[in-house]
Amino acid sequence: MAKYTLGGIFERAGVGLHSGIVTKVRVLPASAGEGRYFVRVDLPESPIIPARVEAVHETRLSTELRSLITRDSEVDNSVSKAAESTAKPANVFAASTQSEARVRTVEHLLAALAGSGVNDARIEIDGPEVPLLDGSAKLWVEAIQEVGLEASVTPSAFVLEKPVWVYQGDAFVAALPAPTLRFTYGIDFDLPAIGNQWHSFSPEQETFADAIAPARTFGLAHQIEHLRQAGLIKGGSLDNALVCGDSGWLNPPLRFSNEPVRHKLLDLVGDLSLLGTFPVAHFLAYKASHHLHIQLAQELARQMG
Repeated sequence: MAKYTLGGIFERAGVGLHSGIVTKVRVLPASAGEGRYFVRVDLPESPIIPARVEAVHETRLSTELRSLITRDSEVDNSVSKAAESTAKPANVFAASTQSEARVRTVEHLLAALAGSGVNDARIEIDGPEVPLLDGSAKLWVEAIQEVGLEASVTPSAFVLEKPVWVYQGDAFVAALPAPTLRFTYGIDFDLPAIGNQWHSFSPEQETFADAIAPARTFGLAHQIEHLRQAGLIKGGSLDNALVCGDSGWLNPPLRFSNEPVRHKLLDLVGDLSLLGTFPVAHFLAYKASHHLHIQLAQELARQMG
């Protein structure tokens, strides 16, 4: 795939799926080789959080990145002020304090950038979670299309030579040697409206914007109360997520007959984008999760050096 940076700057704002916090995102062009990275502009000194697999901190129902921040400060270790007149000069030394910056639910925006070929981008955000928008990557892709793309340096692609896989029970994610890049995903749910679904996507045969980006995140009606009690999905609603119950979808129509599995594939693209560039391989997943996606990305990162 050819690589690009953005032709301009775009902004979007909205509520975060899990935090319920409204944040604004400003995405800017970046120089060739800088990669994709977040900047927490609401925090002191605007810390940078690389969109790299090494920065992954949490993978429960979304992917969260973290950057550790070390600051040096002067500490006055002098004797008490009462004895200052007779004391020696204060002993001032540097002490290091460590804090962290996080950004959560990065996968949809990163999938939109990577799926559009944007390899270098500065993503400024004024809060802890990327806005969910409509629950898909469609609005992000449209924003990218509005500002256009500029050609960047295309790094040499890593060609996978041996299969790599991770699994948990009957769920797995694998990377298989292949002549071209391809993503294939399968899911299996007891609910009749979802059932067993598969989808395969090749960037050489169709565009991410048309085939994958519009697919929205989905949830199961019987799990919603439990997730809310766990402090999750505070920003979720029928406007930004599909919800499925025993009798079918609560908020039809679907954008694709197999929209749920296409969204899972979208998540996979976003998580694997944390490698920087996609290896030339066929990525195959079944009943997987962010956790398994990231485990595969970590193993591939070791091989890619």
